[in-house]
Amino acid sequence: MTDRTAASRTTTAGPHAPVDRTAAPTTFATLRALDSSPRGLTEEAAAARLVRHGPNTPPARRAGSWPRRLARSLRDPFTMVLFFLGLVSATVASWGTACVILVLVAVSCVLRSLGEHRADRALDLLRGRTADTVSTRRRDDEACEGRVREVPVDDLVPGDVILLGPGDLVPADVRLLRSQGLSVHQAALTGESAPVDKSANDLPTSGDNLPASGNGLPARADGLPAAPGTGVFVQPRLCFQGSGVASGSGTAVVLATGADTHFAAVHRATGRPSTSAFDRSVHGLSWTLIRFLLITPPLVLLANAALYGRGLETLPFAVAVAVGLTPEMLPVVVTNCLARGAARLARTHGVIVKRLPALHDLGAADVLCLDKTGTLTQDRPVLARALDACGREDPGVLHWAAVNSWWTLQLAEIPAPDALDEALLDVADPDELMAYDGVSALPRDPGRRLSTAVLRTPGALGSHTLVVKGAPEAVLERCALPAGQRAALLADAAREAASGLRVLAVATAERRAGARPVAPADERGLTFRGFVTFTDAVQPSAGPALARLAERGVTFKVLTGDHPGTAVRACRDLGVEPGVVRTGAEIDATADDAELAALARDTIVFARCTPLHKARVVTALRSAGHTTGFLGDGVNDLPALYAADVGCCPQGAADVARESADVVLATKDLASLEHAVTAGRASSANIASYLRVTLSSNLGNVIAMLVAGLLLPFLPMLPAQVLVQNLCFDAAQLSFAHDHPDPAALRRPAVLRPRALLRFVTGFGLLGAVADFATFAVLAVCLPGSFGLGDEVTFHSGWFTENLLTQALVMVMLRTGRRAVESRTPGVVPWAATALAATGVLLPLSPVGPLLGMSGMPAVYYPLVGAVLVGYAAALFALRGLVRRRADLPDAAAARG
Repeated sequence: MTDRTAASRTTTAGPHAPVDRTAAPTTFATLRALDSSPRGLTEEAAAARLVRHGPNTPPARRAGSWPRRLARSLRDPFTMVLFFLGLVSATVASWGTACVILVLVAVSCVLRSLGEHRADRALDLLRGRTADTVSTRRRDDEACEGRVREVPVDDLVPGDVILLGPGDLVPADVRLLRSQGLSVHQAALTGESAPVDKSANDLPTSGDNLPASGNGLPARADGLPAAPGTGVFVQPRLCFQGSGVASGSGTAVVLATGADTHFAAVHRATGRPSTSAFDRSVHGLSWTLIRFLLITPPLVLLANAALYGRGLETLPFAVAVAVGLTPEMLPVVVTNCLARGAARLARTHGVIVKRLPALHDLGAADVLCLDKTGTLTQDRPVLARALDACGREDPGVLHWAAVNSWWTLQLAEIPAPDALDEALLDVADPDELMAYDGVSALPRDPGRRLSTAVLRTPGALGSHTLVVKGAPEAVLERCALPAGQRAALLADAAREAASGLRVLAVATAERRAGARPVAPADERGLTFRGFVTFTDAVQPSAGPALARLAERGVTFKVLTGDHPGTAVRACRDLGVEPGVVRTGAEIDATADDAELAALARDTIVFARCTPLHKARVVTALRSAGHTTGFLGDGVNDLPALYAADVGCCPQGAADVARESADVVLATKDLASLEHAVTAGRASSANIASYLRVTLSSNLGNVIAMLVAGLLLPFLPMLPAQVLVQNLCFDAAQLSFAHDHPDPAALRRPAVLRPRALLRFVTGFGLLGAVADFATFAVLAVCLPGSFGLGDEVTFHSGWFTENLLTQALVMVMLRTGRRAVESRTPGVVPWAATALAATGVLLPLSPVGPLLGMSGMPAVYYPLVGAVLVGYAAALFALRGLVRRRADLPDAAAARG
């Protein structure tokens, strides 16, 4: 079997030399190399080749097992640190701390694995786009004639002879043996929105041998040039897996299947970036905090040993301090926030988030790259205008074009109209079409690039009318026109094409009725009627959705393999002025990613892009510091889907694109993507709220604990008390996953900037430490002595209560949730904070208090600590306002760090 690294060029079948798809073998040479014939393979030969080559299945993502998913969850930095701290706690016999930490690790891993499992199950329901069977010519033995039978696509092998018709998906890479008016959609492979003509003729393979357009590129049926750089895809006698038959029919021999197809080669050539936006932000914060965690326990041990001669008995306290600094609920809160957002999207908008961190990346995205075909447009043309030779609107031109489409379809026995004919018939009057009697027709083929219908002329016995429609160059060269007028009309057609319209020319002629059917020789001396132009139908919701995303700080780039004019037209139809359009050639001319990022900064549309061009633009934008999303639906979009921070595709995308994307949309509707961006920002805002609250509170608490540990003759808080305090705080903070962010937090990309967040945490942490020091002063007033050993229980009780009260206050004031004035109900976070405050006051007074080494406080303590809380709240309010003014984002500054 052929080496799979060369699979995009060769296919081995039997003992013969491999077929080189970039060379120009004749039909006979191809069949001989494949050891096949027009009658097809025998069942015995097909079975042997199936064993040799394997099933004809496209590459697909292997669903991860539960152990694999759990192992991936453990790679989170904070999860690893928590796991390590749990082991240390168990080593020093701090079993309560160890059990709580390990339970948190397990809950986080299970929640994340469950989210991925739900996404995999939802994706299973979307599979099955490719055809189940294919019409194949097989023989029972060598002596039999081949007969057509339905064979499972998976059982197709090189050398099989298959039949293709309108609407069929091409199941493998094939070489045409016979064809009639065949054209295929290759948008999934090349991004070219118009159908491409295919022919079984033994022509040279170079695209230069096709009829040329004005720029020297192979011309399409509608007059626009084919995309450059598409290489093997412009070869007229080759069709490829992943494309679909638009019109006509054909018989072909299979060259390559499964992993040896071009479809699979594009998939293998792609790879995931090393990190996403979520990885970069959370990991940067994680490792900064991990350094603090590694330093804190040794400092506590050394200080206690130097000042009080305490030894390893302070190790549990040192571990408890490290745990107190750790946002141990981060993996659980992050997973819960993202999982809830993903579940809500799937339930309300049909959006499937396959990788939970991708929801955060969508919320952080500030650049959205789009493939035009299938995302901004609907993959179908609509009529734009019908113009006469002078450029004026003329309904008569549309009438003759529709008559040609209808009678060619009827008389040539074409199973279904192509996209342009369908657009004409959609706007035609059926009564006018049936007013004629059809005589004969010549369907369009790649060589002539036009179609002809012959009709009986009403009221004129013995006279026939020829109606001809096709590519402007092909029709005008058959018209009786002066050379100057023909050149002027060709220039008009070129201008229309350059503006992004597809152009067809229409001509008629009167002929004497004859006994023989129409022939190409009759298509001479025609009377030119005019041009019919078409535009790609845009998605109705795309324009408003792009406008709303732009208002929320998301710019967009159109990366398409289509003609620049077509892309410009689509943008203008959406209400977007595209500005200067860049092409794939200009991308190639840039020296490095920095230069390309500078070029992309002021460019909205990149046209004539190959798959690697799209990926390079996305990579350059990421290297410039942008968080990028990419929305595409074809095999040609795979490299860009992988290169982006988050790859998105619609449900109807190519199977391999759907498997590779991070987010799958229910429809080709940008409104669904807008909802996903909003959900990502909401989840990220809640995660940011948790980080601000827990890190600020923990830092202030740890600073006060370290200072008190150095000044007091006893431990400022027992390890069990630290553990209970953390459990209460952690349980309250689970409410952040259910919070409703303030609308201001959803107006900008939710970027988690570690440095800015750490500055925020440092400021509010120091403020929290000041509140703790004020509480120490209050405790000094309440206690009769000066913090002697006998005062240990009272000190522990008073500080425990104040810690939970200040943490409850921070939860309410530093969140990004809706303010109380905007909602009739307080919301889940204020209720959780109230419960936390009540626990802080009542727990020392309860029967559990003495078990934890705490007791009730003197009555004077409560008004004094109340005064501390009022001062702390005022300071929090003033500092919060200062931070927001500097960030110039009311109510959302904290969410941005």
